[in-house]
Amino acid sequence: MKLQPDKSNAPTINAYDRAWIEVNGVRHAQSVAVTSLPNIPSATWATGHFEALGASDFSPWAQSGAELVLFGSGQKLRFAKPQWLQDLFMRGIGVETMDTAAACRTYNILASEGRKVVALLLIES
Repeated sequence: MKLQPDKSNAPTINAYDRAWIEVNGVRHAQSVAVTSLPNIPSATWATGHFEALGASDFSPWAQSGAELVLFGSGQKLRFAKPQWLQDLFMRGIGVETMDTAAACRTYNILASEGRKVVALLLIES
């Protein structure tokens, strides 16, 4: 009987700090989107300020095929406005908000389980 899951090919968040996030050995000093979805690489995401976020930062992920979006809101917990998330909700995509450090840890767990997850991680400049 096999008791452990197959190794995931999803990107892994190796380390993080308030000013950077390391994904598969590459350090990002700007906000980043990390995804376990095939053919969608990690990429710079949004601005470095929570106040500058809007629906255009979240809406493209409604088409991604994700089952869950993790929003890492920076060093402190701040919730996205419902209108920012409307396209995700309309597609039945779950959204969880937490500080960026917690979102990094949660992403790694879910990605290792083979879940279709996107982590939108805010690094405040």
